[in-house]
Amino acid sequence: MTSANKFPKITEEGLNELRERIGVKITNTVEPWNYEATRDAIRHYAHGIGDDNPLWCDPEYAKGTKYGDIVALPSFMFTTSRIISGYCGGLSGVHAMWAGADWTWHKPVMRNDEIHTEAYLKDLIEHQTRFAGRSFQQIYHVDFFNQHGDKVTEADSWVFRTDRDEARERGTKYDSVKGKVEQLSDEQLAEWGKLYANEEIRGANTRYWEDVTEGEELQRMMKGPMTVTGFICYAQGWGGLYIRSNKLAWKMQQAHPGLAIKNRFNIPDCPERVHWDDDFAKEVGTPGAYDYGPERTSWLTHHCTNWMGDDGFLHKHKSQIRRHNPDGDVIFIDGSVTRKFEEDGKFYVEVAQRAETHRGELSATGSAIIQLPSRG
Repeated sequence: MTSANKFPKITEEGLNELRERIGVKITNTVEPWNYEATRDAIRHYAHGIGDDNPLWCDPEYAKGTKYGDIVALPSFMFTTSRIISGYCGGLSGVHAMWAGADWTWHKPVMRNDEIHTEAYLKDLIEHQTRFAGRSFQQIYHVDFFNQHGDKVTEADSWVFRTDRDEARERGTKYDSVKGKVEQLSDEQLAEWGKLYANEEIRGANTRYWEDVTEGEELQRMMKGPMTVTGFICYAQGWGGLYIRSNKLAWKMQQAHPGLAIKNRFNIPDCPERVHWDDDFAKEVGTPGAYDYGPERTSWLTHHCTNWMGDDGFLHKHKSQIRRHNPDGDVIFIDGSVTRKFEEDGKFYVEVAQRAETHRGELSATGSAIIQLPSRG
C-alpha cells in the first residue's frame, strides 16, 4: 500500500518545549484504566497476557497462601498509569513506540487496593537508529502509592519518538519480512503446543534460595503465535491508551488535535490501531499489525512469577524491546540464574532473560531480581 499521509515531523521547537517539562510533576494526566486492583481487574489483565496463575485469579486458592487473598500480578501496574504505559506528551502527531521499563516493587498490591500515582518527565535522549534515523528516547518516572500512602512500586519507562514517514521509508530492520505471510504447519503448531501443555506454575511448591544454583535455567515460555485477537485480548485487560468510541473519541480528539490519524473513510481514528490494522502498521514502517510493548514486558515478568512460586517476590525487573512482533510471529522466552546474593537479611537471585522469534530474531531482553524464602 502506498500511503498519501504525511505526518508531523520532529522539530527543534517541539524538542525545546519538551525539554522544559523535564523534572516537572505532571498534573493533567488522563485517567488510568484501573484505579483499584479489584478481583475482575486483576483477572482481566492476567488473562490478557495468557497468565492463569491461581494466585491472581482464584480467591479460594489464594486463601491458602501467605497473602490470604488474591494479589495483583506485578505487571498489573501498567493498568494504573497512562504515563507508564506510553501516554507521552509533546511533539504532537509524532509517532511514539514504547520500548522498555525499569521496575522496582516494594510491596505486593492486594485485592481492592486503591492506587494513585505521581509522575514526571525524567529525560530526553537523542539516538540514531537503523529503523527510523534520528529518534528521541523520552523517559518518564512514575511512583505508585496505595490507599495507605505506602509506595508500592516505582518505575521508569520510555518511548522512542520517530518520524513516521522516515520509519516507513527506511524500516531496514524488517526488510526480510515486509509483506511476508509465513504459513505455519500443523506439525509446528502441535510441537509448540507442548510448551503450553507443560508450562509449570510453581505455585505452592516453594522454591527456596538454597535450592537454586547459578547457571540454572528457567523453563522456556512461549507466547503466540501472534494474532490480532491476542493483541485485542491484551487491550481488554490493559485498557489501551487511545481506544475510545463515539463522543469520548471526539472529546479526546478535540483536546489533542495531533492525536487522530484519518482512516480510509477520512474519519479521524486513533494511532493505536497499528495493533490491529495491517495497512496502517505498514505506514509506520512495520511488517503489519503488532503486539504492545507493555504486553511483552508483562510476558517477561510472567516468566519470572511462574518460576519463583507463591512465596517469591519479584523485586526488580528491567526490559528492553528490540523489535515488533507482528501477527504470525511466535516468541520463546528463555532465562537463567546469573547470581545469588544476600542483602539486608534478604535472599535474592538475579535472572537474565532473552526473548526470540521463531526465526531466531531478538525480540526483547530482561533482567530480574527475585527475592526467595530461605530455609534458614
